Amino acid sequence: MKTAKFLPRAAFASTLALALTGCMGGGSIPSASTPITTSEAQQGAQYHPQLLSQFGGAMGGSQAAYVEQVGKNIAVQSGLGNARESFTVSLLNSPVNNAFAVPGGYIYTTRQLVTLMNNEAELAGVLGHEVGHVAARHSQRRQQAAQRNSLLGGLGAILSGVLLGDSAIGDTLSRTFLQGSQLLTLSFSRSQEIEADDLGIQYLTRAGYDPNAMSTVLASLAAQNTLDARLRGQNNASVPEWASTHPDPASRVRRAASAAQGLPGSVTNRDTFLTRIDGLLYGDDPEQGVIEGSRFIHPDLRLSFTAPQGFYMVNSTRAVSINGQSGQAQLTLAPYSGDLNTYIRQQFSALGGQNNNLAPQDIQRTTVNGIPAAYGTARVNNGNSQVDVVVFAYEFAPDRAYHFAAITPAGRSSTFTSMYQSMRRISQSEAAQVIPRRIDVVTVQRGDTVASLARRMAYDNGQVERFRVLNALGSNDALVAGQKVKLVVRGR
Repeated sequence: MKTAKFLPRAAFASTLALALTGCMGGGSIPSASTPITTSEAQQGAQYHPQLLSQFGGAMGGSQAAYVEQVGKNIAVQSGLGNARESFTVSLLNSPVNNAFAVPGGYIYTTRQLVTLMNNEAELAGVLGHEVGHVAARHSQRRQQAAQRNSLLGGLGAILSGVLLGDSAIGDTLSRTFLQGSQLLTLSFSRSQEIEADDLGIQYLTRAGYDPNAMSTVLASLAAQNTLDARLRGQNNASVPEWASTHPDPASRVRRAASAAQGLPGSVTNRDTFLTRIDGLLYGDDPEQGVIEGSRFIHPDLRLSFTAPQGFYMVNSTRAVSINGQSGQAQLTLAPYSGDLNTYIRQQFSALGGQNNNLAPQDIQRTTVNGIPAAYGTARVNNGNSQVDVVVFAYEFAPDRAYHFAAITPAGRSSTFTSMYQSMRRISQSEAAQVIPRRIDVVTVQRGDTVASLARRMAYDNGQVERFRVLNALGSNDALVAGQKVKLVVRGR
């Protein structure tokens, strides 16, 4: 979570929705063979800066240049005229596994998804999938269909998570209470995702890459989702809504593998890829705050809190979401003028949306670990049931406040009481101890084993499982001296 250039998520969503409806109107959609049009390019350019801001910004340097090079090379295989110049490829500073595309030739992948890959062909496959969405005009087709229903539904067509699919947008409060890091990446239809997979595989084989790379990167993502769920204590390994895929991961892996059968292409460039991503930031960027188990700590904002037992957190540039079976919450910020009561009422109004006069029953003042604080609660009808909405705000400075917004079933608002009370300032020395994780590519030496290398992973749990998923190693796969593998280590 950052403080710079605050942009309310509801306003961001509205801006993109208006941009799409304004550009598209009800006009015809270009065919898949048509070069990117001027209007499409203008549309993408209009909200490209906002997307960069929402997803951690575009990374620079040699690693970003490498991703851009691979992306433009695969875009050429689409057959779209002037593709190398028309496409903009961005490596995003985001700790979630995702990639997406918007009209006008703008394609994106997060650094976290790149760290999960194991060769250049997988990178080309993911980016090729996104190029396929652009070439097939999937965003426009989804938007056009959604406009026949509702503008809000049409927002789902703006962006697509190539691999992660739906992001939850809270339906309870005019869909302005947003969950998770993937706040605005929503899925295309099942058929469109399959078509993009197929197009990506075609582009791979045209470029000489191993077409099986699409299925292997999908398999790695499915394995990571399963591991993440297990580490959160979800023994059924179900994937949270914001990480769902369409179709489900296993069937999509099988289908991609089947589609690649018999196709030419064998290039993977594994060692080149691993060398190029060596040192890439892994997980949370300390500038956005980091999650360590049940604790969130932000060294720049000098704050920390602890999530309730049984809840898991997801960090983004704009908010930290706290999710569990008995409720969900998020920590974020808004413009503050020095009055906590006014601030809280403003947040309720924002949550309620334009057509809902949501307001707290009353506002209570308190102090939490020496920090001036206040909170309010409102009960809201949610279909056949009711939910409690809480805004709990803290004044960190005369011009700076942060707040939790939480939703629980009626009568269960105390679920987050321990979290509210855990908010505290951290010292400079405590902040200095927050060291980021990075990818360290090493060469397997004689005598190295999965277990011995996994012990070097910068985690206190699941070291072997994390190492195997990171390197796409099955439970029975062994290491061979001389091969390169990835570790996650601490390092500036």
